Amino acid sequence: MEPGIPLDENERMAVEEDLADLAVYEALLAQRGIRGLVVVCDDCHEDHYHDWDMLRANLLQLLIDGTVRPHEPAVDPRPDAYVTWDYCRGYADAHSHADDER
Repeated sequence: MEPGIPLDENERMAVEEDLADLAVYEALLAQRGIRGLVVVCDDCHEDHYHDWDMLRANLLQLLIDGTVRPHEPAVDPRPDAYVTWDYCRGYADAHSHADDER
């Protein structure tokens, strides 16, 4: 694998924010049976299912050397066990507002 291009400061901050968000999303959603995120692939235009651990490893690798290791798609994933980044953001926001009202 060829080395990646190091992230600039803004890219690094964005990945660090994604890692922090990912920790929150996993804490809120894993207990509800959500295994990770579904992302539409830019190359093949199909859904790719990523478990929490794989997402975290990819983001950490991106911070380390600017690359993301290739990975095998999930074998026979249960689509209902994966959600989008937008769903996670909305769920976390709603959960935060519910806590504020208590």
